[in-house]
Amino acid sequence: MDANQEKFPYIAVLEVPENKIEIVPGASSDLTSVTFSIKEEDHTLGNALRWCIMQNSQVDFCGYSIPHPSEAKTQVRIQTTDSTNAIDSMNKGLDDLKSACQLIQHKLHQRLAEGNFARTA
Repeated sequence: MDANQEKFPYIAVLEVPENKIEIVPGASSDLTSVTFSIKEEDHTLGNALRWCIMQNSQVDFCGYSIPHPSEAKTQVRIQTTDSTNAIDSMNKGLDDLKSACQLIQHKLHQRLAEGNFARTA
């Protein structure tokens, strides 16, 4: 356990299973249009990831859906320009989302260490 986890044990670091994300059959041959299925995720990840992916100027469309409430998966559809592909765009979106979360976590730890916040009994 690193120093931050000792100070903030409520922030979990989880292992990601190898088959967490899959490409749904029906992707275009040049991979500019792909639907990804992400297991055990919901609107929390879907909307944040969609937003990050849409910040990429080489992405024409990105949307997500939850196929059915009883299925624990989120589907993310990405359509890109010819200058990139959906797999690279998904990887960039995941990296950008991770960076945003790390920044938020860093700011949280910084503010908690400062101790400049209201405390309740």
